[in-house]
Amino acid sequence: MFSCCWCCSALRPRYKRLVDNIFPVNPQDGLIKNNMEKLMFYSLSSPEKLDRIGEYLFQRASRDISRRRNGFVIIAMEAMDQLLAACHAQTLNLFVESFLKMVQKLLESTDPQLQILATQSFVRFANIEEDTPSYHTRYDFFVSKYSSMCHSNNDNITVRKQIRLAGIQGLQGVVRKTVSDDLVENIWNMVHMDKIVPSLLYNMQNARYSNKENATPESPTEERSDPPQFAETCMRELVGRASFGHIRCVIKPVLKHLDNHLLWVPNYFAIHSFRIIMFSIQSQYLYTVVEALMTHLDEHSQSPLKIRTSIADTLSKIISIAAGESVGPSVLEIISSLLTHLRVSVSRNLSSTNDEQLYQEALINALGEFANHLPDYQKIEIMKFIMSKVPYSKLDSITTAGKGDVLLQSILLKSLLKVGTKYQTIHLNTTFRPSFLQPLLRMSLASDAEMRLLVQQIFHTLIDRHKNINKLTKPTVNIIDLNLEIEKASRPDIIFIKKHGPEIYMALYESLELTSNNVDNVQSIYTTLALLTVELGSEETVLELLQLIMSLQDLALTSIEINTAIKFNLHAIVISLLVLIANVCNISNLMDYGNKIVRNRYKEAPHLLPDLCSEYGHLSSGISSSLLVDQAIVSECLKEVGLETNELQGTNYSNNSLQHRYSWVDNTGCNSSGDINDGTIELDSAGSSPSVQKKLPGEELTFDSIKRILTENSNVQMMEEEKRMQFSHLFRNTPFPDLIKKTQPKHDVLQSKLSEIFNVLNIEPRSQSIQGSTPSDIKPSQTPAYEIHFPELFVY
Repeated sequence: MFSCCWCCSALRPRYKRLVDNIFPVNPQDGLIKNNMEKLMFYSLSSPEKLDRIGEYLFQRASRDISRRRNGFVIIAMEAMDQLLAACHAQTLNLFVESFLKMVQKLLESTDPQLQILATQSFVRFANIEEDTPSYHTRYDFFVSKYSSMCHSNNDNITVRKQIRLAGIQGLQGVVRKTVSDDLVENIWNMVHMDKIVPSLLYNMQNARYSNKENATPESPTEERSDPPQFAETCMRELVGRASFGHIRCVIKPVLKHLDNHLLWVPNYFAIHSFRIIMFSIQSQYLYTVVEALMTHLDEHSQSPLKIRTSIADTLSKIISIAAGESVGPSVLEIISSLLTHLRVSVSRNLSSTNDEQLYQEALINALGEFANHLPDYQKIEIMKFIMSKVPYSKLDSITTAGKGDVLLQSILLKSLLKVGTKYQTIHLNTTFRPSFLQPLLRMSLASDAEMRLLVQQIFHTLIDRHKNINKLTKPTVNIIDLNLEIEKASRPDIIFIKKHGPEIYMALYESLELTSNNVDNVQSIYTTLALLTVELGSEETVLELLQLIMSLQDLALTSIEINTAIKFNLHAIVISLLVLIANVCNISNLMDYGNKIVRNRYKEAPHLLPDLCSEYGHLSSGISSSLLVDQAIVSECLKEVGLETNELQGTNYSNNSLQHRYSWVDNTGCNSSGDINDGTIELDSAGSSPSVQKKLPGEELTFDSIKRILTENSNVQMMEEEKRMQFSHLFRNTPFPDLIKKTQPKHDVLQSKLSEIFNVLNIEPRSQSIQGSTPSDIKPSQTPAYEIHFPELFVY
């Protein structure tokens, strides 16, 4: 019997005998190292036997698993690991298939210890680089199995944590093994990503910091032992390895997971997840994530408002990360998409409920955060782009806008204001380009008071360059207490205000004429003028500013449309601006005059001083001349410091409000300068000095009037040239007899006019008026010269 067994053993292949010899009698003794070294030497010297060795190890392990002899299974797996590590890269693929079959067999068991053991072996295998890829190898089972392990619900918390951690490690190994080789299975297919990404997110959402706003991990040192943190690490690695064509394969499962598990409200985990993605992805692909999230927002157009608001809020939290890498058309695409969502929101719910407002604010915040991280030149373009989307056609002080247009107008202006707060103005001529300034000025005359207030706030944000806006929010006569930051105006800024100042001041003046104004509107216009004074106050600009405040005083005195409270408010901002101008430009005698008026008002009419009020009771509207700003005295103060006051004494804004109204919009109602002058009404101001001479409206030289004169002269020249060409053509091509007929007088219009003129002047005929001439010198038959009929064709 012994000889028979020995004989049978001798007939068995050598590799099987070597494999059998590594197993001890008692599995607790572990692998027999000496015999294992013999097996490794044999496998290295005969690499063609590797696949057979692996297959035999797999058969023994399968038999032991079925018999629940886990000790021998562990020894077989250990032997597999050592052989895998010892094999050369060139012969590795001969052993891989058997190795993966062994790992799969252990994963299919219900014993968590064997599953964890198999995963550890697979991870070691995944870190080995193969020279010859085994492109026939499939990893479908491993993706599915490790994904299911990530969702383990074992009753034992410790075991559950170990299985989930093993599942995450296995997924990481699969990705590492397949992502860098194009010949193996494409791990980026949606069938795989729909399992891998949700498995990682499922573990991440159980983290103790994923349900808190702006939270961060507390113990990063335990990353590899904590499934949530290790899942986050794997997510970062997965996203970081994705190329441009594969980014969407990762983002779509993320969005689907958030939808399926209702993780948008609240959106702490959604924000946390997308921040991980944005910080892990390659910078040139950031725009793709933003685009995918905005597309997802489109798909949720019919979803509950809270979900849409949360998605928009998530977008606002991560969009700034992509702003730095967005260039060219992608910037305007994002802005256009956000504006489209705002427009749809307005059209969907004109009642503007609280939830809808939160949604709109989230979109506006996203717009602002995106613009905040763009260079200044792109911010200017964004503001121009937003302004071009504002539906301001027929929305002025004359025409009433529809409710939907007003709401959309408000939303877009809030968006523009949000972008403006992220922009730092350097030169006004760069910020307020005509294509942006003129629509903004027109919007300052909108019929809705809230809209006009928004426009002024936009001006405040863009004009203020020295952080004085909070100091000039309300009118005050105590300028010294404000501690204003004042810097001398640059030459480009002076040129800008000289060029565009008249239309800016006229828009502000006409805005104050509107009857729907309230205290906030008046106060906001004061802030605009005060900021212009601080930023641009100089000897070259002081006259225009003083001319405007004199016009505002005239408006308060003469207007019959605005109410008494607004008139008192106007008087208050007039004296506040006068004192401010005097201090900024350092005109001491004007300071003294302004302080004198302030003292008089404190004694007699404190309601004409700040603060502004909406109700003044039954105070009389009559105002003593000593309480008003006298234009003649102001002129004298300016003359004493060497300033020319002709412009101040000229036409004020109240006399030209009709002429200049909407000059930046169109001139369709004005055919010529005569038409405009005919419509101008001269108003006498009760507050103006009698000694001041007013110009006639026709004497004013403005940019518009000069442009109109040049245009008219050009038209006249064109008409004269056309007439000359017609005459030339006539004399060149018309037969001579016809020319004679055309030149003969057909009526006595010219003759009758000459006779009428001579009769008026009492000029006698030449034959009777020549004195001292002899009868021989006079020819009675000669026709007097003034009676000769001259053809009109030859009279010039």
